Amino acid sequence: MIEILGYAAFFLTIALSYAVIALGLNVQWGQTGLFNVGIAGFVGIGAYASAILTAPDAADRIGGFALPIPVGWAAAFAAAALASLALGWLTIRLRADYLAIATFGFAVTVQLAALNLEPLTGGPFGLGFIPRPFAGFAADPLVFGLCNLALVALVLGLVWFVMERLVRSPWGRVLKAVREDEEAARALGKPVTRFRLQAFAIGGGIMGLGGALQAHFIGFIAPENYLPTLTFQVWTMLVVGGAGNNLGAVVGSVVVWGLWSASSFLIGAAVDPGNQARAAALQIVLIGVALCLILVLRPKGLFAEVLTHHRAKRDGEDAQPATR
Repeated sequence: MIEILGYAAFFLTIALSYAVIALGLNVQWGQTGLFNVGIAGFVGIGAYASAILTAPDAADRIGGFALPIPVGWAAAFAAAALASLALGWLTIRLRADYLAIATFGFAVTVQLAALNLEPLTGGPFGLGFIPRPFAGFAADPLVFGLCNLALVALVLGLVWFVMERLVRSPWGRVLKAVREDEEAARALGKPVTRFRLQAFAIGGGIMGLGGALQAHFIGFIAPENYLPTLTFQVWTMLVVGGAGNNLGAVVGSVVVWGLWSASSFLIGAAVDPGNQARAAALQIVLIGVALCLILVLRPKGLFAEVLTHHRAKRDGEDAQPATR
């Protein structure tokens, strides 16, 4: 029973860290309509920034400042947000398909940089000895897992609360106006490019924070952690949960990570060890099938975005809710 609870805590901690990343994508795509397929790059920047600042000193590489973990998390958000701002400044005026190509190229560049800048990132060997929260409880997997779960849930709750407030603010309403009709928003005097750039930077920063959460929970990162598969996972989480809905991003992350973990277990049980490496590709196939089913049965995801049309009362009618 204790082992099951320990695994449940581990599973939820990873799932909720993905939920933080999905909330970042929800700002960019769900609220603003920015098609970012470079998620892995921003997550990797956040993870490496925090790891370099908080890991202990090592003679064979740059960094290792042994700073407190919260400082690393703040730096992860800032580094990913600045990278998003710089990339957005160059590409934000591009339309969906061209922006997708640019962000994908950025993610590949980040992964290759992590692979080749060995004195800074550890290269293919990765970075280890990343400090883990509540490391003193590591001897007790259940206590360690529950403490980390509570911490990640707290960070997720704070991000979710802030994003809910922003979405309901005039700033958030402008983002939706830009998403629905960019030319109409510009005709009303809204600086469309500036709002798109702000959303892109904030979303990228949140992705970097999610990457830092994962890095400190696991204690080790390597370039192969930030391949395009990560981008595919996060997009699936948001689409399944419901783009434009913060709650949907969280629930979709838990559901898709559950399917990913269950498919890994099934493949391990059904395929002999000699063929498991090749059979691992079936995970993506299974997730793709699940995504197709969701799109057929619930095109707007498990939680459709709720739009409220504010209008003057007419004939005694109140404002009516609508789904996107």
